[in-house]
Amino acid sequence: MRILIAIPALLALGACNVSKDGNAVTVQYDQNTAENTVADISNTAENVAADIGNDVSDTADKVKNRVGDDNGNASSNSQANATENQ
Repeated sequence: MRILIAIPALLALGACNVSKDGNAVTVQYDQNTAENTVADISNTAENVAADIGNDVSDTADKVKNRVGDDNGNASSNSQANATENQ
C-alpha cells in the first residue's frame, strides 16, 4: 500500500528538471514530461494485463483439452493418443 502512495511522488519527481548554478538550485516541473510518463505507464500496464489475459485463456484451453468435454469423454487429442498406443 505504501508503494501506491509513493507512485505520484515519483512521477512528479521524474518530471522535474534540476539545474545548479553556483549556490543556486533551480527545479522546474515539466508537465509534458509528466503526461508522457503517465501515458507510457498506462500503456505498459494495459499490455501486461492483455498478456496475462491471453496466458489465462491459453491455460484454460489446455486444461479443457486435457480434461475432456462436458460429457466426460476424453478429448480428441487424448483419444488419438490412446489409439496410437494400442
